[in-house]
Amino acid sequence: MTQKLRNLAPTYRVAPAFTRGRAAAGTFSLCLMKGASPPKLSGPPRASQWPPAAKIAARRGKPRGTRAALARWVSAFSSQPSTIAGPPLGLATAHASVLVGLEAHPVRIEVCCTRGPGFFQMVGLAEAAVREARVRVASALAGLSVLLGEYAVTVNLAPADLKKTGATLDLPIALAVLAATGHFQPSVLEGVLVLGELSLQGEIQPVRGVLPQLQGADARGVRRALVPAGNAREASFGHSVDVRAVASLSEVVQHLRGERSLPPLSHTPFSPTPENTVFGDLSEVRGQASGRRALEVAAAGGHNLLFVGSPGSGKTLLARLLPSILPPLSVEEAIECSMVHSVAGLLPADAGLVQVRPFRAPHHSVSEAGLVGGGDVPRPGEVSLAHQGVLFLDELAEFRRAALEALRQPLEDGRVCIARARARAWFPARPLVVAAVNPCPCGYWGHPRRGCRCTPEIRQRYQSRLSGPLLDRLDIHVAVPPVDVTSLMSEARGEPSAVVRERVLRARALQQQRARELGLSVSQNAILSSHDLQRVAALDSRGRRLLESAVTQLSLSARAYTKVLRVARTVADLEGEPRIGASHLAEAIQARFFDRDATNRSA
Repeated sequence: MTQKLRNLAPTYRVAPAFTRGRAAAGTFSLCLMKGASPPKLSGPPRASQWPPAAKIAARRGKPRGTRAALARWVSAFSSQPSTIAGPPLGLATAHASVLVGLEAHPVRIEVCCTRGPGFFQMVGLAEAAVREARVRVASALAGLSVLLGEYAVTVNLAPADLKKTGATLDLPIALAVLAATGHFQPSVLEGVLVLGELSLQGEIQPVRGVLPQLQGADARGVRRALVPAGNAREASFGHSVDVRAVASLSEVVQHLRGERSLPPLSHTPFSPTPENTVFGDLSEVRGQASGRRALEVAAAGGHNLLFVGSPGSGKTLLARLLPSILPPLSVEEAIECSMVHSVAGLLPADAGLVQVRPFRAPHHSVSEAGLVGGGDVPRPGEVSLAHQGVLFLDELAEFRRAALEALRQPLEDGRVCIARARARAWFPARPLVVAAVNPCPCGYWGHPRRGCRCTPEIRQRYQSRLSGPLLDRLDIHVAVPPVDVTSLMSEARGEPSAVVRERVLRARALQQQRARELGLSVSQNAILSSHDLQRVAALDSRGRRLLESAVTQLSLSARAYTKVLRVARTVADLEGEPRIGASHLAEAIQARFFDRDATNRSA
């Protein structure tokens, strides 16, 4: 009898996945081959509990002997109702996260697999890119000889009320499916943050926002993570999580089975790149003493700057050289910049962190969302991409009025908050804003050699594009006159950026020391609160009279009043003076070009 059953075994062969002894059908097939009687099953039989080939063979004629006994057993079960899917193979959970702005929200990926007609369903408020993970996961698993068509797979993305975006969830979904189908123990995924996008061949592609997600995991107490190898440099900064970089799905499976251990990422030391090697040197500027001085004051105190001048006077060149005299990025500032650039997909893979202060110069046709951020899935705008760097707005009067007015709150608060129906996202926005504008539409009002073709009404209409509240938020307004031919042909070079940067560094060191001694909330003069400003910008009687006269004659607003005090404090720091003098105040008042010009026009 045993030999007969062995001879019949090829006739009743089932799919390879059914011969592993995990399902009733596989158990039945093994029982036949060993010569044992079929198992006695309680309850209604299931469609997957007998080999399909056996049922077909039983219907052919009148089999005898062992074949007849098998046919009677199959026919008896065929007369009873059957269910759609087989018994559950297993449950598994993987852990991931999604970003809302820069905040990482944990996502629990629960997978249930059963035998039966193949289907793949996903629940949990997934957007299109997440729903399409089914195709990528199925193709990648097929490369490991795991066919999803043999399973009924249900994926739950919890919490259900959080919108899931991006392709970051591909790898955790695939690992949870493998764990649920018994390829490794589900317990190895506990406490591990998994991030990665899968290709059809099973390779793991880099994703956006790895650095903020690792920092969020660190804050939640997660101590292990798997990230794509393309994000390895980025993942080695700013957290205490044990991170392993993976390049393919098979590599991850070997690591989780214990067959091949992946080495942890070592923390890479941060070495900022000197800005003058990237943006040029200030010695290239000919003439423009007032413009150079304005750059130095703006860099020393972090003040926003506005250049007013005719075309070709050097406004753009001055603005592009400002990063060359700024202090190098600290580690904390580099991490903040890198988080924003990582979410935007602009972080260079070979560097890991932003090495130099960002310089962003959007075209004047930029939209409101492009400038301050937004979109269905909130993305950072130019003001956030320039965080801790320079945001250059050339031809300021040509920008859309709505886009410029949207800048007012970020310049005051240092952050952008994007509110949507389901979520609220925020991005840091503390750039040093440098703007350039012509005095009139033709650009030659006040030019010493060319006449202006604009009428007073046209000039007034042109300048009215810049609202008073926006101009109030720009600390320094400087007129940039045309450069004479003598200065252009001169071979004498001005001060290089390295010399100016040394003075800027000394001024910022004074501000940091003062902040530590007085317990100030911030150190930069440009963002001092009103309370802190009163403590560091005390005036003598002469300075008080000068400032009162300027406020009266120029009709300065309360915000412009505090801007003058902050700029005067920076001028005094550049000279190493502990108190603000009348000369420092005079230079700060002189830097309010539009306020002085408005007074002259009204007179």
